[in-house]
Formats: sequence, structure tokens, C-alpha cells
Amino acid sequence: MNKTLFISDLHLSAEREDIAQCFFTFMNNEAIHADALYILGDLFEVWIGDDNKTEFSNAVANAIAKVGAKLPVYFIHGNRDFAVGKRFAEQAKMTLLPEQHVIDLYGTPVLISHGDELCTRDLDYMRFRRKARGWWWPKLMLSLPLSLRKRIANKGRETSQNNQKNLSAEIMDVTPEEVYKAMRKFKVLHFIHGHTHRPDIHHFNLDGKEATRIVLGDWYTQGSILEASKNGINLVNRSFSQ
Repeated sequence: MNKTLFISDLHLSAEREDIAQCFFTFMNNEAIHADALYILGDLFEVWIGDDNKTEFSNAVANAIAKVGAKLPVYFIHGNRDFAVGKRFAEQAKMTLLPEQHVIDLYGTPVLISHGDELCTRDLDYMRFRRKARGWWWPKLMLSLPLSLRKRIANKGRETSQNNQKNLSAEIMDVTPEEVYKAMRKFKVLHFIHGHTHRPDIHHFNLDGKEATRIVLGDWYTQGSILEASKNGINLVNRSFSQ
């Protein structure tokens, strides 16, 4: 059966060999046989620029490129890897997509995104997001030496982790009205995103019609994959021991 695969929130890093090995196994054994692969953000734990080439980043790029040589691979930026640029995308043979994008999934129009833009109740993060996704701040950051960027990124991760400890689950989840607004804007009844680390398939009513929102899971303790085919959708997990 032909399948299209969706993943997000892997948070890959050289320090988490278990996640990395699960990713490489998935790419070699499953993704390589798909119709298409969509990576919906936060592929990396942190990305400070395409010029920060390491043995690990090259291994990830090569694994994606191996798949990209056989089928389309698409990437939407997440809040951890919004600095992924054309250089890395070309190395990995993947196509960069805008932050919200509609695809034809076996005849059904589906909106896809990372999902962080939907969490509007987290006011501090939304202020940072507006800055980080603007035109001047990324250029400024990328003009800094790599060593300084690493220190800034590490400090930002530490601050973010501390801030999240004080946030309620409701604030860190999507704002329902933002979901409805996006789906109305693109005139779709199906939405796939990640970011919240709360894998689920939500069914709800949107303007009198049955709608669906699929949330991808993170890869902190297992691989989380959405399989889509002409026969439907299925959220599946892959053990780190496989």
C-alpha cells in the first residue's frame, strides 16, 4: 500500500543517540518506500545556521538526501530550527515549504504546519516568534560568530525550559480559535501539525461540517509517525530498541 509519511518534533542532537538511531532506521527502512515524506519542524533540537556543519548534521542530511533522491521530501520550519536555510535543504535534497501550506493528500486538501503559530496564549513565546521569523533578527544572528551563536542558543533553550515550568497545559496548547481561523482561511476540513507533543486525532464541527485535526507526537521516548494512505490515517510509534 502506498503511504505518505509525516514526522515532527524529533529534536535531533548528537547527545541523544537513541533518537538519532531511531530516525536513521526509520529513514532507511520506512521513509525510503513512501510516496512522500513531510517533516513538520523541530527536526533538530537547535539549529544555529547552515554554516554550522558537523559530522552529525552531515549524517542527518545524508540520510534525508538518500530518501530525497527517490521521493519528494518536504520541510516546514519549527521553533527550534527556523534557521534551516537553502544550503542545508539542498544538501538534504528536501523542499522548503511556507509555515502554513495546503497539500493534496490522495484527493483530500489538507493544511499542514509546525503548529507553534497556533499557541497564541503563550504571549512571551509569540513575541519571540514575531522577532525570530522577521527579516532583521535572523540576519543579525547569522552574522554573529558560531561560538557566540552557540552560547545564545544554549541560553535560549535554558530560558525556554524554565519558562515552560510555570506555564499551564492550556497555555502551551493550541488556541482553538486560531485552528478554526487557519482552516477557514485555506478552506480545508483537515489539518496536520506538531509542536505541542500531544499526539491525537481530534474530530470537531467547523461551520456545520465534520473536521479533523491530527497532532503529531515528539520523539523523546519513541519514534512518532503519521501514516496516510487512500484508506485513511494512522498514528504509529517506533520503539528506540527497534
